[in-house]
Amino acid sequence: MNIRRLSESDAPQFQALRLAALVDKPEAFVTSHVEEKDLPLAAFEEKLAGCPGGAVFGAFDGDTLVGIAGLARETLLQTRHKGRIWGMYVAAAARGRGVARALLDSLLAYARTTPDMAKVTLSVDSANIAAIALYESLGFVVFAREVDAVRLDGQSRDDLQMHLRFAAP
Repeated sequence: MNIRRLSESDAPQFQALRLAALVDKPEAFVTSHVEEKDLPLAAFEEKLAGCPGGAVFGAFDGDTLVGIAGLARETLLQTRHKGRIWGMYVAAAARGRGVARALLDSLLAYARTTPDMAKVTLSVDSANIAAIALYESLGFVVFAREVDAVRLDGQSRDDLQMHLRFAAP
């Protein structure tokens, strides 16, 4: 398994895996397949171009992209000490092999070396026990529960808000 930061040249594979993720695990995302399926490739290239302090990491099995995780940095002066993990997904065929942990390890190493980034946050579906256990094993703690955060197929779902602090304030 090879983990690396994705570039704009990875956009076709990133787009394909992102769209597959939205179909496979719609409860894990606030964006739906319907909202992203018709976006041009340029929109995915833009996500990979990122902004200062942000990045998208990919896990490759040979030449095939099998996992993704993004980091976005807050841009306002008073909140730029925070990063937000988004778009975490591992294809079904690659699960159970430590891909998610490897992705997060790389993403967190990047975040820790980003100047003035003191913590990262994420949202996770409260029913996703495996993801919550992974995040907790990496040191994330729950700081809030958002009731009725997402409605999927008419059903209300709660999200847990988690964070990992790198340094004391």
